[in-house]
This record gives sequence, C-alpha cells and structure tokens, in this order.
Amino acid sequence: MMDIAVHIQITGIVQGVGFRPFAYNLAQRYGVKGWVSNNASGVEIEVEGSQAAISGFVADLSSQSPPLAVIDTFTVKDCQLGGYADFRIMASVADTTKTALVSPDVATCSHCREELLNPADRRYRYPFINCTNCGPRFTIINDIPYDRQATTMAEFTMCPDCQAEYDNPANRRFHAQPNACPVCGPAYQLLDKEGRPVDSQEDDVFIQARKQLAAGRVLAIKGIGGYHLAVNAFDHAAAARLRQRKVREDKPFAVMAGSLAAIKTQCLVSPLEEQLLTSAAKPIVLLNKGEGYSLAESIAPANPCIGMMLPYTPAHTLLLAPADIWVMTSGNLSDEPIAYQDNDAISRLNTIADYFLVHNRDIYCRADDSVVKVVFNKPYFFRRSRGYVPGPVNLVRELPPVLAVGGELKNTFCLTRGKQAFLSAHIGDLENMPTYQSYVEAIEHMQKLLAVTPMVVACDLHPEYLSTKYAQTIGLPTVAVQHHHAHIAAVMAEHHLTGPVIGLAFDGTGYGPDGTLWGGEFLVADIREYRRAGHLSYLPLPGGAQAVRQPWRIAVCLLKELYGEDFINHQAIPLVQDLPAGWELVIAAAEKKINTPLSSGAGRLFDTAAALLGIRQSINYEGQAAIELELAAQGAVGRVLSYGIKEVDGKWNLDFKPVFAALCQALQQGSAVGPLAADFHTTLAAAACDMTLKISRATGIRDIALSGGVFQNITLLSQVVGMLTQHKLQLYLHRQAPPNDGGLALGQAVIAGEGSR
Repeated sequence: MMDIAVHIQITGIVQGVGFRPFAYNLAQRYGVKGWVSNNASGVEIEVEGSQAAISGFVADLSSQSPPLAVIDTFTVKDCQLGGYADFRIMASVADTTKTALVSPDVATCSHCREELLNPADRRYRYPFINCTNCGPRFTIINDIPYDRQATTMAEFTMCPDCQAEYDNPANRRFHAQPNACPVCGPAYQLLDKEGRPVDSQEDDVFIQARKQLAAGRVLAIKGIGGYHLAVNAFDHAAAARLRQRKVREDKPFAVMAGSLAAIKTQCLVSPLEEQLLTSAAKPIVLLNKGEGYSLAESIAPANPCIGMMLPYTPAHTLLLAPADIWVMTSGNLSDEPIAYQDNDAISRLNTIADYFLVHNRDIYCRADDSVVKVVFNKPYFFRRSRGYVPGPVNLVRELPPVLAVGGELKNTFCLTRGKQAFLSAHIGDLENMPTYQSYVEAIEHMQKLLAVTPMVVACDLHPEYLSTKYAQTIGLPTVAVQHHHAHIAAVMAEHHLTGPVIGLAFDGTGYGPDGTLWGGEFLVADIREYRRAGHLSYLPLPGGAQAVRQPWRIAVCLLKELYGEDFINHQAIPLVQDLPAGWELVIAAAEKKINTPLSSGAGRLFDTAAALLGIRQSINYEGQAAIELELAAQGAVGRVLSYGIKEVDGKWNLDFKPVFAALCQALQQGSAVGPLAADFHTTLAAAACDMTLKISRATGIRDIALSGGVFQNITLLSQVVGMLTQHKLQLYLHRQAPPNDGGLALGQAVIAGEGSR
C-alpha cells in the first residue's frame, strides 16, 4: 500500500506546553516521518507514512495532547510526499501574521516539585526548576513564536547538561524554553532595604529569608509576575506592621499556605475549592474561615472569608514549610501597580519591606494573582490575571480588530482578533501616573504579542476617565460605550448570546448619556444597542466623589428628607447618635444643589443603609460599606420591606426611600442591626425580581444577564438568582471575566466590534 502525506495546522495554546516533543514522540511510536515546527499561528506538522499509521497519529495528536494544551482549531490537509528520512523538530518559523496563543504562567508540576526536594537531584533546592508542563510563560515572553531567544531567559546560555535535556526528545525538558539549573541559570539573593547583599554564614538564601520572617521582618519577594510583601500570618505584630506601612487600613490581605493541609486547619474547603487551589493556575480562592481559624486578626478583620493560595513557584515551595501560612500581598503601596522591576521595587517598597529576596531573571510583563470564589458550584472571578491571562474568551463570531481600553477602577483592557477576545492582566485603578504608565506599556506589549493592529478603539462614555482620554490620543475611530451596556455585553459575550436580554447592571457609578451617574440599571440590550427599561430612583451625592468615600453624607440628607429638622431628635438611629462634624453644611449644600450630582447607583443604596445602621460612615477602600453590610446580615433571615415601583416616561422607577424609612422606624422600635441588614438584602433582591418580571412581561424576553460589582455580594446574588429562577427565567452570570469593572473591556470590545462589522 502506498504511503500518504498530510499537512496539519494546530492553533490554540499549543506553544510552550510541550506540543512539539509530544508530536515527536508520537511520530516515533507510529513510525511516521516528517517534521513539526512552531509558527506564528501555532504548531505546524507535515507527516507521511502508511494510511493506518497516519490515521492513528492524527487521532492521537488530537485526543492525547499535552495536559496544558488547549486546541482551538485542528486542520488536516493532504499534501505531496516529501521523502523524509526521519521525523524532526524544525526551527520555529516567524512570519508577519502572528496568531499563536501564548500560554499563561503555570504552577510548578508534581514532577518538578519532587526533584526540587530530592537531595540526590542536580536541581535540588533550585528555585527556577521547570519543564514543558510548568513554569513561567506569559510573564517572560517578549514575542512569538515561543522560543528561548524571545524570552527573558535569552541571556542565560544552557550548560551542556541542560542543553542535552533540551535536545533529547525522551526528556521532560525537551524544548522547555526556560530550562536551567544552578550551573547556568538565574539565581536568588537576599538584599537589605537599601539594596545591598546581606552577609550571612548561611549560604541558602531561602533559609536566611525564613529566619528574617520568623523574627517579624517584612519580606519583599520577587516571583513570576511581580513582588509580594510577606509576613508570618500567625504574627499579630508583623501583620499589623505590614498593614500600617502599606497604608492599607482595612482591606483584607491574601495568604499563602505551605500545603493544602495547612489551609484546612484554618478554612472550610469544598471539593471544587480544593480543585481550584491545586490547579495549574493556583489562584487566590476566597474561602470561609473554619472553627479552628487562628491567623492574625488584622489579616482579614471582621470578615468570615479569607483569600488563600498554595505555592505556585519553586521559590514558594522552598520558603514555606508545609505547616506555614504567610501573608502574601501585592508588592505595592495602596493604589499603585504591583512592582516587578528590581530598582523600582527597592525604591518604592523600602519603606515597607525590611529585606528583599530578588532574582536576576527579568519579568517582562507584570501579573497580579487571580482571585476566584466558588458560586453556584462554579468558579466566579473577582480578578482574572496570573494563571489565566492571556487565555482568550471565544466569541460567537469574528470581529474586526478592536482595542477596548476599559474603565477607571479595576482596569483591564481587551484586544480582539477574529473570534477571540483577549483580556489583559489586572492593571488596577487608573487614578495615578505610575498605574497609567503601566497601563500604556501593557497595551503596547499585548498588541505586539498578539500582532493586533486595532481598526477601532472602544472606551467608556465618561469623558474624564484616563482610559477615555488615552483612547482619544490614539488617532483611530473611537466608539464611546455606555458603562452598563458594556457590563451586560460582557456576560453575553461569554455565553455566546447576541440578545436581546434583560440586563441587571448593578454597581456604584457609571456615566449615563443624560449626564447623571447610573448604577442600578435594568436594560433591554443586545450586543449592539440597549434601551434603559428601568432604574433605581436617584439619590443626591452631597460633595460628589466625597459622598462615595463618606456615605454618611447621603444618609444624613435622606434623614433630613424623611424627618425634616427634627431628625436630630431620633437618637435611636445610630448615625444620629454620632453625627460627623460639618453635617449642617452638607445638608445646606445639598439643598442648594451645590456639587450634588444625582446617582441611581445600587452601590449607593448599600452605602446609605450601612451609614443609617451605624455600620460604616466612611470607607477606606472601594465597596467597604457594602461588604460590612453583607457581613452584618450573615445568619439572619431577611424580610421584604415596602418599596415603590412606578412608571415614569416609559421607564420603571424603583424607589428605595420607603425601605430606608422602614429601617429607621425599626431601629427606633429596638430592632437589632443584623436582621435589618438582612432585610435590606432581601428587599433589594425582591424589588429587582419585581422590576425584571415587569420588563419580561412587557417584552417577552426571558434571558436575564447579571453584571456589575454589586453582584460580588453573594448574599444579594444568591437571592436574586433564586427568586428569578422560580419564575422559570434563564439566568446568565459571569464565568470567564469578573462582574466588576475588570470585565468591562470585554463588553466594550464586543459592542464596538459588532458596530464596526
């Protein structure tokens, strides 16, 4: 029987995951000849042999691919025989059309971990051990195809032993681009806060670092995507010191445990949470504290949850013993981007860290840790970054190339290429120059890495966002996308919906086309257009942005509206008992409409309730009042209080002032704060359901999409989903992007792309 030949092109995450050595070894098994190579689209193979051998090779190539590979397309075409003498891995082919997908960074695999801890292995305690199944990818890549010379490992020439592994098709490190060992690879060193090497009789820098941390010192540790700041999580004084130095008053810290067993001594862990903790991405997983929780109180104060993760680099494994638990928070001052360059880290963090554990392998692209929670037995992202980026979100159809620049808070940007959208790693809040510079650099790098030349740029409707201003400097056609439409379109993109849907977009603030601040929106939307079918009633924000930071301002004006001048005699209301200085001026300015914009934001309802109930008058981080209101409601069963719905100018208007009046009345009757916090949540869920049903009956639409940062409140989310599901409506939640503004750019990109088709 005559031999046949086929040409195979595979796209997806197939570079940097051991696909070429896998194909080589598969070819040896089937006795076929030809070649395999990386190209700018993915992996290319030409192979010839008997009909049976080729059929088996092609079938196994698709069905038994390496564990980290994600195949997007797999194309097989007949071709002419090449007369090959053997099967070889050919040099990578670079061309101008780059469509290969870059792998996210991958946590240390079990094989490398075993070698790391084996005294007989030549890489014993070597903190850069890796193979084709694990190690850095996205954070060290400068360009594709994914080869060593296109990474920050280019300056480290492999020694003969490493080169032999790299060249041996039977070796696990065959064509592992970051391959290295103590002889030829990068190394760690311990520096003092001035950047000087620490003299020590102990040669092992990880033992040195552990001793410093045990003495209560703060360590800055360089990892894969940037620096962490670390202290012993059982050391109350050290944790408090870190919080003070980092200028992070209340927001919880994440922690890293040396083992899953250590996590289980502190937290409740479900099977899916365990699966996430031990996955190749190893994100921070938000877990419920257990009865045995004993970490320093200042790590996650007054919070029943804590973010836990496991070691994902060899250095982490060397630093943490199995029973250890360390605070591992982003290496930055509050509101700044994570430090990833050594000089910058020492300059910015030397007022926080006592020592720096650094290495000499450059990080090309910074990446914060991802944060995820299990919701309805599926992952629900709060931050999508390391371990997941730059993996694509597959779209329902091809779009022209779009750059979507995102919003102001929790910024990410998005690039589209064909039927795929690529969200960036977490950038942060675009409110200062260091973060803005990091943002611009990241956009330029991603455009190069993905070879995307945008035809259009999408931005938020808000004219004062730095991201919007950046979009206007690019010189491309600009599409301004309404904030809440983008939120809903992001959910639709994830689920391949084109609409129409009823979208509930609940957050703090988004600019409306009428010039007011939206945020409690009921939209009838598709992936091109939307109609505002309903919204929360407007509340005044005395002092503008100051009212967001000081929720008492909204609450005191509401009390004046409810009770007139006599409100100060209602002493059973906690806010009245402790009125902040200047409250009279705030009311006077609001009544004269001086710097008092109107907001329909759902987040402002939470702020107002928290202030009225005496839970939180001023916040130290975004969403703090809402988070503490949810915590106060834990364990209580809420009632549905009276609220108002009326139709105004063809839009349903949800009035929550009767709810606040009922809360105040209950306080004066001696009701406890916890049950009233639960009443607030249950009432908002019931009112949202009521509004949605009215719109559904009027339009016939039964697909409901939920988005916006308020839906990080799992108490509210669970009740809204439960109530709407009882009415046989089809609900869609985020599963690949966060519901907060970290997912905004995905929706912007889809709306702008659809409008440009």
